[in-house]
Parts: sequence; structure tokens; C-alpha cells
Amino acid sequence: MRKMEQKLRAGILGATGMVGQRFISLLENHPWFEVVTVAASERSAGKTYEEAVSDRWKMDTPMPESVKKLVVLNVNEVKKVADTVDLVFSAVDMTKDEIKAIEEEYAKTETPVVSNNSAHRWTPDVPMVVPEINTEHFDVIADQKKRLGTTRGFIAVKPNCSIQSYAPCLAAWKEFGAKEVVATTYQAISGAGKTFKDWPEMVENIIPYIGGEEEKSEQEPLRVLGKVENGEIVKAQLPKITCQCIRVPVFNGHTAAVFINFEKKPTKEQLIEKLVNFKGFPQEAELPSAPKQFIQYLEDDNRPQVKLDVDYERGMGVSIGRLREDTMFDYKFVGLSHNTVRGAAGGAVLCAEALTAKGYIQAK
Repeated sequence: MRKMEQKLRAGILGATGMVGQRFISLLENHPWFEVVTVAASERSAGKTYEEAVSDRWKMDTPMPESVKKLVVLNVNEVKKVADTVDLVFSAVDMTKDEIKAIEEEYAKTETPVVSNNSAHRWTPDVPMVVPEINTEHFDVIADQKKRLGTTRGFIAVKPNCSIQSYAPCLAAWKEFGAKEVVATTYQAISGAGKTFKDWPEMVENIIPYIGGEEEKSEQEPLRVLGKVENGEIVKAQLPKITCQCIRVPVFNGHTAAVFINFEKKPTKEQLIEKLVNFKGFPQEAELPSAPKQFIQYLEDDNRPQVKLDVDYERGMGVSIGRLREDTMFDYKFVGLSHNTVRGAAGGAVLCAEALTAKGYIQAK
């Protein structure tokens, strides 16, 4: 892992929300990035970060001392925020159109934007990247910059948290030609930015609906598995994916139960071997947040379990288990990923590290 001469100055847009807080906790003592600016809505602007968040700190580690006294800027004062940073992480809570507009506004100040939001996931020239799978999609940034009229400003996004527990398997098994996937995801409440304290009706309950999530879970893996053509990302045609998304009474960790059909019939041993040996640019470049092993396979019948496995590789790895032949499909398995680390802020930090290592993000 290369050493940074001087850390890049990072800003967090939407710093007071749950994903913003996760960014702050993950970036504490980061070797490449230093949080120098926190921005949020007008409500919080002018207060210190500690005052703005006060009793709403939702992480299980204490608020880093380094951010407590930072004065929260108004996220809508784009130039003022952008002047203080080399890049921003975006976790703003606004409507889709507002997010699209404000992220482009930041990019046009020549500030790279690495976003956790869904607003730009289908913008043709915005890369949506799981760094182990598709860093070649960064190639479209050159075309995006032409459209925005920028030299160093651009937007890159990470995909939805729900797909992280099964899409990596599709990439690992690419040569076997996955053609049909049926997935049910069992999603943690932190994915809604909630704790049990502020969502008591989730205790001992299951809600069989999460707005917009099923469409994302069916379509986004295809964009990640797609390819760059003529300055935009063209999604893959296969596998066909159908998904149900269920909210369950778990704080962190999205589990997926998945059935899969292949063009070629691999053995179970081949499938496991592909999973445990699967690696990508983050592992080769030894990026600071990269899991040493991206996917682990657990042999025990009762794994993966949220309590035992959600923090695998500091929440940046994916755990797979119960891979077995099926009576209707070729195989079935269960996957687990940490929804606010790998699935949200951690995935975006890894994305920013990959962009930095490839020269897309530099000091202003």
C-alpha cells in the first residue's frame, strides 16, 4: 500500500445522518483522507458537529474527537464547502432530483463526488462501482467530464446495499454463465437510517416491503456486470434477476437467500473455489480499506449468521454459506454483507481509494 505524502482533504455532505456518521467513523485515522469539512442542512449549519448531532450519534464507537468542534456548513452553499476540500463523500437526504442537481453542482466546482446516494446510479456516464468487480467502468469519467465541462470534477457512485450479499458471487462465477437468479433479501433496520429506539414497531416484527428496493436489487447487479460502450455503461442482459426485499429486526447486516441457474453446470467445489479466490483491484493495489479476502465461504450449516459474521474483514467482506444443489434450480446459497459498511459508507470509501490510486482524485 503506497503512502500518501499529504492526506487529501475530505468533506462529508449529509454528515449528520446515519451514513454520514458511518463515513466519519470509518475515516477516523484514515491514511489517505482527512475529514476537514462537514456539511448538512440549514437546520444544523452554524453549530459544531457535536452540537448538531448531540444524542443522535448512532455508531457503536464514540464520535471522533477530530470532528466534534468542526462547524457544520450549509450543504447548499456549494462553493463555500468545495473551496475547503479535495473531494466530497455524499450522503445527503434530499429528493432524487435535488441530489442529482447538487452533486453535479459540486462536480462543476472541480470537486470529485463519491456518492452513497441512488440518484446518479443510472446516469449513463456515471460509474457505479463495486471496486473488486468493475473499476474499468471509471473509464466513462472522461466522457462525464466533457458533459459537465470539468477537468477534475466528476461523480462516481456505489450500488445499493442490498446487492452486496449476492452480486459479488455473480462476478466470481462469471465463466459459468449465470442466467436466472431468484433472491430474497432480509434487510437490517440501519438501512433505513433507524435504530430500534426510533423504530419500536420493528421489534419482533418483519415488514415485507421496502420502497424501491426490489427494482434496485434486480437491476443494479446488471449495471455493475455491464460494460463501457461509446462513453456510457451498457447493462448486462443476463442473469435475469427477480427479488423480494424484507425488513427484519436486525440492526446491521443484509442477508440474501438465493437460487441460481447456470448456462454451464459447475460443481460445488468449483463454485466455492471461485468465491474464495475472487479478488480485484483493491486487493492487488492493497487499498487501505480493502478486505484481504473479499468473500469467505463458511462450511457450517448454520452460517453465515449476522451475530457471528457481519463484521467479517471489518465489515468490508462478504460471507457465503449453505451452497448446495437444488431440486428446481442448479444451486442455492445464503449470503451476508454489512449494509452500512460494505453496503454504504465503506463501499464508497473503497471506491474513493480506487479512484485515488488510479489518479482520478488528487489534491486541488
